[in-house]
Amino acid sequence: MSTERLILSDKYKAFLKCNAKAEFLEGTTAAGKTTVGLFKFMLKVAESPKKMHILAAKDTGTAEKNIINKDLGIIDDFGVLVEYNGNGTKDDKIPHILFHTSGGDKTIYVMGYGDKKKWQKALGGQYGCLYIDEINTADIDFVRESAMRCDYLMATLNPDDPALPVYKEFINCSRPLPGYVKDTPKEIMDELKEEPKPGWVHWFFSFAHNLGLTKEKLDQIILTTPKGTKIWKNKIEGLRGKATGLVFSNFDRKKHVVTKAFVKAGIKNGSIRFKKFTAGLDTSYSQRSEDTIAMIFQGITYGGQLFILEEKVYSNAQLDIPLAPSDTAVKFIAFLEQCRKEWGLAKDVFIDSADQATITELRKYKRQNGSIYNFHDAYKALTIIDRIELMIGWIQKECYLVVDTCVEHLSEFDRYSWKEDKDEPEDRNDHTINASQYSWIPYQHMIGV
Repeated sequence: MSTERLILSDKYKAFLKCNAKAEFLEGTTAAGKTTVGLFKFMLKVAESPKKMHILAAKDTGTAEKNIINKDLGIIDDFGVLVEYNGNGTKDDKIPHILFHTSGGDKTIYVMGYGDKKKWQKALGGQYGCLYIDEINTADIDFVRESAMRCDYLMATLNPDDPALPVYKEFINCSRPLPGYVKDTPKEIMDELKEEPKPGWVHWFFSFAHNLGLTKEKLDQIILTTPKGTKIWKNKIEGLRGKATGLVFSNFDRKKHVVTKAFVKAGIKNGSIRFKKFTAGLDTSYSQRSEDTIAMIFQGITYGGQLFILEEKVYSNAQLDIPLAPSDTAVKFIAFLEQCRKEWGLAKDVFIDSADQATITELRKYKRQNGSIYNFHDAYKALTIIDRIELMIGWIQKECYLVVDTCVEHLSEFDRYSWKEDKDEPEDRNDHTINASQYSWIPYQHMIGV
């Protein structure tokens, strides 16, 4: 083994010592995730009592180039202890690595998750260790099928669209070890919110953890990546979000996200004075999609700034008992009351005009019970493109600010994208954005001035 060149930081040493059931390695480009991850994977294979294991990449050619034959790859690290049979052998037709260990020979099958017919044919039985390269790009059916067949899972990933199912079902079920929570960007910690699975560990690695990365190489990477772009966000900051095609590509969490404490302090010292509170409701009652029932409460200041102060989101796809329009009416009024007590009164509120059922229920509630709120149909004569153009301008002027507890609204800013084949936005990842727009459309003349 030629491990002399594998220079390890303290965090990577802790990673090698960690005994987990599943590990997800996320972070910046050139952080050393694959290099150190492969080394640990091979050690886990050697320890495993099982003979068969899996190494998966987009295709076998990618696996050979980026994993098996690369500098500090499997052959470089383990030398004569490994034999790679790229075309299989007479007795075993599937491409595989034969790993000679003190516990006997181990077989690591090399699979490409990009070809469903091939991996479906090759995948069978139970395996010891599973390594998935760039799991964020993998076929989700492959991830589900292979993960249930292994004792230990290791996966590397590059920052990607956080709406991909692999995040919800796998990556966001992991957590960093207590000593490394501070290493993980807040934006990613906010995403790690699915029910945690025992023994599933999330690792965030950056340039600082790759002691083998020279200053010259780091400078080259940073110099050739345009600042302020989503590629910079993905590759240099290691944050999730689609790299191209985002509608609000100028939204920057460092500039446009504030804490609730900041807003409260501004109200107290007079630097933030709200002129108008308003609220919006966008609805979708589907149980077969990720569409949501989204409520947004916001305030417009005398200085022309729009603050997104509160949100509440429900998804019928995730509820055992789905919400009906009558349920939404009660929940929306409760949301408005909670916001009134904390921030102030939004007397006029706006509901998706396409959902007359919910509007009817709200007005029925008001007739039967009385209410201080006026429920209006959202004004949709202002086109979606015009709304987007206004928001982009406000964002550029730093007049559109979001309280950091509105995590779904922030998540949609990372996902809401243009269609690839048409100059219009996709009809998804936009429910809190729509609710926000319904809220401010009647008062747009008060914002950004």
